[in-house]
Amino acid sequence: MDIKSVSELGSLAQRIRADIVTSIASVGSGHIGGCLSIADVLAVLYGKHMRYDPAEPKKEGRDRLILSKGHAGPALYSALAEAGFFPKEMLLTLNQGGTSLPSHCDMNKTPGVDMTAGSLGQGFSCALGAAVGSKLKGDGATIYCIIGDGESQEGQIWEAAMYAGSHGVDNLIAFTDYNKMQLDGTTADICDLEPLGDKWRAFNFEVWDIPGNDVAAIDKAVTEAKAVKGKPKMIILNTVKGKGVSFVEAAKVGSHSMSISGEQRDAALEEINGGQ
Repeated sequence: MDIKSVSELGSLAQRIRADIVTSIASVGSGHIGGCLSIADVLAVLYGKHMRYDPAEPKKEGRDRLILSKGHAGPALYSALAEAGFFPKEMLLTLNQGGTSLPSHCDMNKTPGVDMTAGSLGQGFSCALGAAVGSKLKGDGATIYCIIGDGESQEGQIWEAAMYAGSHGVDNLIAFTDYNKMQLDGTTADICDLEPLGDKWRAFNFEVWDIPGNDVAAIDKAVTEAKAVKGKPKMIILNTVKGKGVSFVEAAKVGSHSMSISGEQRDAALEEINGGQ
């Protein structure tokens, strides 16, 4: 895709949300809150900024997106389907027997998935390795990585950050999905991340702290991040868990993984489509 306008990016984000709801409802339950919160950043990346070829998913030198918070796989699958990596009908096989779309991302099963994920904290290290490898090859790729805020309590995140900042890995652009809720509580109550931006700056990252469900703000931050040389980048996305579907937003922590009935699916799709 080569989307230029903010309104078109917003429409893509809404289509991704609709796909997320449809796919999770098809299996009955899933990690819908943290999927919906990253629909906007996925729309901006796949709609405008990333270099990729759906006909050649493993093409050398392509930009890569590594979803470290791998339980949000349905969000990434929805973006990949919208980008043409596989038919949208395949979204209805989510987490079914024999599917190519397991609940957590698997690079060996799904076209367009750049790294297998599941064990929280590890995806960011993989993204760092891909960025360093790209530097060594000189292939010009930008490596993007989305990490969770609960995941940011893992020590491995900060080990990778220390290396990236120390070595100025400037083709690495990371995002924190900072919806401030995790599996069984708020991040503030479980293990507070604040001051999050200052932590990343201390590791020599260039940092943006923005409204995380605003496609215009995300687009601007990514554009600026790509222009910064000599430092890795962190874009903190202040998001709403379950963004775009009111009953999922209202569930708060309960939306980490929840059941979605057919009636709830229909109500959610009506709400999403009414917002375009």
